[in-house]
Amino acid sequence: MSRTRWAGRRRGVFAVVGAAALGVALLTPPASAGPEDNADIPGVDQVSSSRNMRQLANIPKQAPFDNTNAYGTDIAFADNHAFVGNYDGFVVYDVSRPRRPKIVSQVHCPGGQNDISVHGNLLFLSTDYPRSNNTCASEARTAADADAWEGIKVFDISDKSNPRYVAAVDTKCGSHTHTLVPDRTGESVYLYVSSYSPRPNFPKCQPPHDQISIVKVPLRQPERAAVVAEPVLFPDGGNPGQPGQFPARYVTETTGCHDITVYPEKDLAAGACMGDGVLMDISDRERPRVFERVRDDRNFAFWHSATFNNAGTKVVFTDELGGGGAPTCDAKTGPERGADGIYDIVGQGDQRKLVFRSYFKIPRPQAETENCVAHNGSLIPVRGRDIMVQAWYQGGVSVWDFTDSARPKEIGYWERGPLTTDKKITGGSWSAYYYNGHIYSSDIQKGLDVLDLTDPRTLGAKLVRVDELNVQTQGSYRG
Repeated sequence: MSRTRWAGRRRGVFAVVGAAALGVALLTPPASAGPEDNADIPGVDQVSSSRNMRQLANIPKQAPFDNTNAYGTDIAFADNHAFVGNYDGFVVYDVSRPRRPKIVSQVHCPGGQNDISVHGNLLFLSTDYPRSNNTCASEARTAADADAWEGIKVFDISDKSNPRYVAAVDTKCGSHTHTLVPDRTGESVYLYVSSYSPRPNFPKCQPPHDQISIVKVPLRQPERAAVVAEPVLFPDGGNPGQPGQFPARYVTETTGCHDITVYPEKDLAAGACMGDGVLMDISDRERPRVFERVRDDRNFAFWHSATFNNAGTKVVFTDELGGGGAPTCDAKTGPERGADGIYDIVGQGDQRKLVFRSYFKIPRPQAETENCVAHNGSLIPVRGRDIMVQAWYQGGVSVWDFTDSARPKEIGYWERGPLTTDKKITGGSWSAYYYNGHIYSSDIQKGLDVLDLTDPRTLGAKLVRVDELNVQTQGSYRG
């Protein structure tokens, strides 16, 4: 979710809550309908889905995260556990039995949006709301406070029932998202930190901020994590933008990146950088180099995230029109705004170019009270096809095929009806990812959903197993 820089909400303390007091709701499959049959918007909290998707389980948000301001955010996976960020901390789930997931622990550590990744026994969190210090007992501050803290937090998760806070790294303009990049020796990992929205009166977030921060974390000594580089990606200043706000057309000025996806084995990265989409060579992990850049000033308002296909020959960029809080999935907005843009990568080496092929947007209308726009998703590991599962906030979870870059199509979906019909409440699926045979969705208000996809086009994916999954750190697969 994009945002303007602000102060945060309330004080909090570090707390770990055991699973004994936390419940799980087990669900029977909902009534189904194909996308072509779903002309009507479901009622409040009513479940609607295609015939090939069903819900297996839901764990509602538990205290202290059981309030509307404690947004559930991104997901990382390791060793049959899901680690789910929340504006107020993170939750560890045991998903070894997808029909009966359970909460292992909760860590209360405010500092939205708590974008999350894991590697080995370490967990990393992004703090992008200014805090009084780097502890989990910090209080909200403003970005104009020279003593405010934002950046990366590091936890030891060797005991998943009792995560231990071990390090913090201050980064310029905070850390809205971060991307984990393994080094070549296996001794360290890098975090590519994306942040933006500088202001002249923000001491630690000065314009032009056309850069990212790179944090190096020694795996055996994570307490020595530190910023090792701050490469400037846009020496010319990037897209100057076009002023405006939804529902009018606008383009966000490039002042950094929102998110970066890396494909380490191909030494390739794709950056979604507000007004620009870029390809980078990351063969030197501490010196990523932009070699291709594209813009879409007609239909893309905010370049939000990126996903490679398995072959590394395509990129799906998302446009977070309205910042994630607007109802963009309607006839008035149309099918080309707030959508995915599908680009083929053509050429070789530094001569590779991003060539636009088409847009994809869910075909189901949403209510005027439902925030809905393209958001976080992952590939479904199917050999020989390009199929993706993706979150659309209150538009639900969509599965779509972009094997033909020019003719993408939805092949499955699952969604709830609006949270309300009389006012706007930010909600819906923040991230929807495929992990070891199932889809996991982090719902901003409803908690963790586990979904099953049964479709002949994706059956091979159920056989693919990975020990660790950080979706913005892509690896190849054989489905």
